Amino acid sequence: MSNSLGRALLLVLLTLPCISPLVAHGTNEAYVQKQPVRHIVVFKYKPGTTPDQIRQVTEAFRELRTKIPGITAFEDGVNDSPEGKNLGFTHVYQMTFEDAAARDAYLPHPEHARFGQLLGKLGIVADAFVVDYAIGR
Repeated sequence: MSNSLGRALLLVLLTLPCISPLVAHGTNEAYVQKQPVRHIVVFKYKPGTTPDQIRQVTEAFRELRTKIPGITAFEDGVNDSPEGKNLGFTHVYQMTFEDAAARDAYLPHPEHARFGQLLGKLGIVADAFVVDYAIGR
């Protein structure tokens, strides 16, 4: 076997583990749509926001799991990174949905709208950002 043929074969063998999931699933939208989806919301609360107000928001967010189908997990926490890169965003809320369809049904759900109304009524969120991603892609 020539040296260049051996290198080409080695390259193919090394890349097969990376390619095989793509070959098996391709860009098959049905496969992608069935992956669990993480929904991460991070809040920057206004100065003067009380711990009780934050607790109220956190509890209301947590309760959505019992009120909206398709939510399989909920976690929350407070930033404690020593890097100082959080830009004032302090509280993280993470939901896991069964799939993208469950996440898409959550967004216009009346209970989600009520949660948004609570946030508006309290008027304590200075800023927020949201990141969603399919797990395993």
